Amino acid sequence: MPRDKSTNHIKIMAAAREEFMEKGYEKASMRSIADRCGMTAAGIYRHCKDKEDLFCQLVTPAEDKLMEWAKEHIKRYADPAKKGKKITWQDSHIDMMRELVYPNMVDFHLLIAKSKGSRYENFLHDMTEESQNRFLDYLAKLRKSGANAPKITPVQLHLLMTAYITALFEPVVHNYSYEEAIDALSVLEAFFLPGWKRLMNL
Repeated sequence: MPRDKSTNHIKIMAAAREEFMEKGYEKASMRSIADRCGMTAAGIYRHCKDKEDLFCQLVTPAEDKLMEWAKEHIKRYADPAKKGKKITWQDSHIDMMRELVYPNMVDFHLLIAKSKGSRYENFLHDMTEESQNRFLDYLAKLRKSGANAPKITPVQLHLLMTAYITALFEPVVHNYSYEEAIDALSVLEAFFLPGWKRLMNL
């Protein structure tokens, strides 16, 4: 009797997760993944195009959640700025780490720390660039609304954003437990938030 394909897919994904976590994308092999789940390589290729497609199936849900979270939370800043209303400072990156990233540490560890050689290799750098551009756009909207927004150059902001996001994701890179990550976040919050508030004239 043929095995249920959905059951096979679950086995493949579990084996692939183990393989990528242990070896990283670059050193992982489809043959090894097949051995882990007791299937042939040909059987695995019925569920994915190639190794990168398999890796993407594992990490894309985490990426999608991150992008959706960011999209929703940007509205907290963009909408008031657009309407000329008073801005209430909230730090979306720290909220994001606490609410989304750290509770799903394994998925984000794969995405950020095990992706060398895949199209996700520069994910953290790309995220920093995008955050920087969004923040510059946000400052421009604040000025247009008449708010006392700081004047900071792209180069200066890049330095700050790189240091900030790198620090926030260090627990992910090193695959901390949730409890360890939250403890680290409290230190980062105490260190960075006063600086951001001062920069924003708050």
